[in-house]
Amino acid sequence: MLQTLEGIQNGLRLSVTTPLEEVEAAAASEDVLVLEFEAFRDGRGFSLASVLRERGYAGRLIAAGKVLPDQARHLRRSGFDAVELQPGADAAAWARMDQAFSAAYQPATEAAPTIWQRRRAASNDRDLEALAERLNREVEGKSAPEIVRAALDPALGLRVGTISSFGAESAALLHIIAKERSETPVVFLETGQHFLQTLSYRTQLTKALGLSDVRLVTPDAGEKATLDVRDDLWKTDADACCDLRKVRPLARATAGFNAIITGRKRYQASTRAALKPFEVLDGVLRINPLADWDSEDVEAWLVEHDLPRHPLVEQGYLSIGCWPCTRAVEDGEDARAGRWSGMDKVECGIHLGKRQAAA
Repeated sequence: MLQTLEGIQNGLRLSVTTPLEEVEAAAASEDVLVLEFEAFRDGRGFSLASVLRERGYAGRLIAAGKVLPDQARHLRRSGFDAVELQPGADAAAWARMDQAFSAAYQPATEAAPTIWQRRRAASNDRDLEALAERLNREVEGKSAPEIVRAALDPALGLRVGTISSFGAESAALLHIIAKERSETPVVFLETGQHFLQTLSYRTQLTKALGLSDVRLVTPDAGEKATLDVRDDLWKTDADACCDLRKVRPLARATAGFNAIITGRKRYQASTRAALKPFEVLDGVLRINPLADWDSEDVEAWLVEHDLPRHPLVEQGYLSIGCWPCTRAVEDGEDARAGRWSGMDKVECGIHLGKRQAAA
């Protein structure tokens, strides 16, 4: 809800006629920006707020000057946190107009889905949920290659991609996918903080398996410049670092897919204990061919097919992510004990639905 504020507010004050590049430069060092509207019909302030939010500005935005209660909802949806009330203004009218409508048709910076997105998601979710239930029945007791084959069946009409970290166990799933359809898109999140061994292994494995569509996805440069200018966000907020480097880029990179193959397994974490071969997450069919595999199954597959190993495995790295948040595991430790060691964190967030991630 848009906050209403009495009196002149502290913060850098800029006219909405200020060029965008000057506003962005100011935003880089200011926690509070007050954007002053000089005319009731001037829409530039809405655009400035929207662009700032889209490019990662996390500070406080306050609207001031010639604005009307009728514009309350539009201010909030454009990214404003509050409005500086003129003397004698009716705060109740602002609150009433802000909440006059519960949904919108056009997308905005706020996270709430539009009416058409809700309708489409509800329809898609129903269709995909039914498909997931049917496929889970059909693949019960079947092997991982058979699950992949079922997912890639052209008759389903799915737009399928896969996510791979090119980590300790990745070769098994990528081998299965390559045997079935080597041109399947493989998304690799190039966070900028991988071990050099991981990058070399990605090149080696891509060539060995004949993968023809490996896509390297990087964080948005504007978001990174705003949120992690010193490349040390992992020190203070590992969740925010994962969101910047993995969750957001993956959402953009997989927007054209309605089905994603993952290498998740039940044994890896408590959050994956109930994993099924097919499930629906945020309107996308997630396919988990290795759901019931354990580390012995992975090892057996790697040996049987003589697949290249990640070079860090022999040094005790049994689950490999970004170097700041990964360590080798000790004898007797769980394979994922080296991920985010010492933190209350077991997932980077790309495999959590929006509801789980917000919890």
